Amino acid sequence: MRGRRRALARAAAVLLVAAGAGLLGAGLVAVRVARDVVTPPRRRRYDVPIVAVDLEASTVRLGRTPDTEVAGRYSLWFDHDRGHARVAEVLEQDDRTVLRRLEGVQRGDLERASHGRWAGWWYLTPADLGLPFVEVGIATPVGVAPAWRIDAERPSDAWAIVVHGRGVTRSEGLRAVGVLRAAGFRCLLISYRNDGDAPPSHDGRYALGDEEWRDVEAAIAAARQQGARRIVLMGWSMGGATVLQCITRSPLAEHVDGVVLESPVVDWLSVLRFQADAARLPAAVRDAALAVLGSGVASQWVGLAEPIDFARLDVLARAATLRIPMLLLHSDHDGYVPIDGSAALAVARPDVVRLERFATARHTKLWNFDAERWERAMRVWLADQGLSGATAAATSARTARPRRPRAADAAPSG
Repeated sequence: MRGRRRALARAAAVLLVAAGAGLLGAGLVAVRVARDVVTPPRRRRYDVPIVAVDLEASTVRLGRTPDTEVAGRYSLWFDHDRGHARVAEVLEQDDRTVLRRLEGVQRGDLERASHGRWAGWWYLTPADLGLPFVEVGIATPVGVAPAWRIDAERPSDAWAIVVHGRGVTRSEGLRAVGVLRAAGFRCLLISYRNDGDAPPSHDGRYALGDEEWRDVEAAIAAARQQGARRIVLMGWSMGGATVLQCITRSPLAEHVDGVVLESPVVDWLSVLRFQADAARLPAAVRDAALAVLGSGVASQWVGLAEPIDFARLDVLARAATLRIPMLLLHSDHDGYVPIDGSAALAVARPDVVRLERFATARHTKLWNFDAERWERAMRVWLADQGLSGATAAATSARTARPRRPRAADAAPSG
């Protein structure tokens, strides 16, 4: 580990020397790229042209992009997120535009908007589900983080803790509540440091799961204190990376019975290299940015209190330590976090990991693309693991089955 850190520090030093030799521009770009990786977004990209809106016909014509041309139902944010609409099936498309069904405008004046941004959210708050919910606080190491608790249909000691991804909030996980609740789970949708709802960390930067897992651990502790005896963790994208860190580093992982990950980050280095290549960054700039993030000195340039330990975040390299049954939901056409890590993890540990492999669907939008298949995959997997049902069924399953090894048995805390 020390050798890797020294290598990253040397790479950062090379960056400084190169800057002094006249490559200052490339050096500054690398620092900016590194900063973007770990800085919570304050501005959103509104990169979807809104060409025409017909409220009477309930249609909206949008610029054609790799996201807007895909079948399914999605959110369209506009007017600096003051406006929100729900957009459904594709009605027609040409080379430049896509005409889609407009399910409704929840807020804002869509007719006056010229650009929007595409998202996988469908429900904005638990109220959209028509279910009773409670706003609760989770005592985390950085302060009290808000969470939504949605109870199961019947009293249950089975809990599902849902962890959202980078740059979004707990609303992302509302899509999973229906299938989890029907399977007998009380759902806890948490916030975590630097997501805009929970308190920030002292540096105000993402740690890509390297610190956020402690907030998931706090949620496990809170659930246990409230009677949880059966716990499933679900994580989306960076939330998936955070869940993976939790189950391989927390002593409370012994209380986790299953993990569901949607479009997860399994190995950050490969994902960040993919994203840099997709953005057509020169390899030298890409590698310098990664060196900055991993350097004890240079990482301070982007506001990190501690460098990113990419080796520690590589769960694929520690696949042998995994003990908790896991369902991965990922798409070949993710476009942001390639499926390679999930596929490799499934190959490395077929005894523990099941991969539900989609095509066409985009990043964290598998439910949007095919909700029926997505929910069926979760429902079947939960049943196969003996995790479905209310208190009596869960207690019976626990009594009938011998205790299996846990992640905490194989991996130390810290």
